[in-house]
Amino acid sequence: MHRPLAITDDQELLDDLLRIAAAAGVELDVAHAAAHARPYWGGAPLVLVGGDLADALAATGPPRRQDVLLVTRGSDDPSMWRRCVAVGARAVVELPQAERLLVDELGEAVEPVSRAGTVVCVSSGGGGAGATVLAASLALTASRRGLRTLLVDADPLGGGIDVVLGEEEATGARWPDIAGREGRVSFAALQDALPTFGELTVLSWHRGEPAAVPAQAMRAVLDAAGRGCDLVVTDLPRHLSGAEPEALSRAAATLVVVRSDVRGVLAAGQVLAQLRRHTADLRLVVRSGALAPEVVAASLGVPEAGVLPDQRGLAQALDRGAPPPLGRTPLGRFCSGLLDTLLEAS
Repeated sequence: MHRPLAITDDQELLDDLLRIAAAAGVELDVAHAAAHARPYWGGAPLVLVGGDLADALAATGPPRRQDVLLVTRGSDDPSMWRRCVAVGARAVVELPQAERLLVDELGEAVEPVSRAGTVVCVSSGGGGAGATVLAASLALTASRRGLRTLLVDADPLGGGIDVVLGEEEATGARWPDIAGREGRVSFAALQDALPTFGELTVLSWHRGEPAAVPAQAMRAVLDAAGRGCDLVVTDLPRHLSGAEPEALSRAAATLVVVRSDVRGVLAAGQVLAQLRRHTADLRLVVRSGALAPEVVAASLGVPEAGVLPDQRGLAQALDRGAPPPLGRTPLGRFCSGLLDTLLEAS
């Protein structure tokens, strides 16, 4: 695979570019003279032209191409815009102010967006409603259809969503291993680090001391998944902290699982009050019970996405370390239909 090309003989500028490329997880080809750039010019996904060699490069008459940036260290220099036009660059990038922009440009050049990255959040309207099982079941259903799926466990007190999948012994990183991550990360690197089963990649918790997810770590994970996944399913805790709004703000839909009894509706009302601050598309998944689903939806002022069926043998399967029984089961049919609705709407 071709690498981005840096054209500069300014050692301080080159040091900056190499450091920025490392932050993006990218390796550069380097030309220290304008004439040396010709073999790489056409194939590089992105060309970074140092201000020191812009005039020399223009004098060689390189073919016009897209994705050329003129990079300079220092403050405004009116001549840089003339040089920008001369080499066919689309912008002048001034360092250090534009370092974050350049990290994103380099990352995008080597890992362009290839998937839709639809985000679906799942929250419980009350304790024991079954939100985690629904989140895991939706992610499994999507992955078995061939959709590249990331299942994110955002609840440090939930016991680990990998347990629901029967994969708690799987090797790979958990949240504590990547909680310090910020900035750009490639989805390929994320997928390599996390437990992955076919098209399903899982970010869960270890069994140690619980800790909150930093907002910047959640942002990095979701940005990577948005470039490399078809679907991201995030299992939310009932009490939101700094990281969960990152998922909610991206969500195409947020499903709230509600018990259909008076206490369940009252508890869900409290949860919905939190969620409404961060996301607009809220939908209820109602557990069958004393109240009719339409009564629950009307009481909470949120549309109903469906009635979650009781699945015979579900608890026994989970206790054996097996994943939720899907396929042609009531739970499987429900998740399949719900997934169709969510993907069509997004």
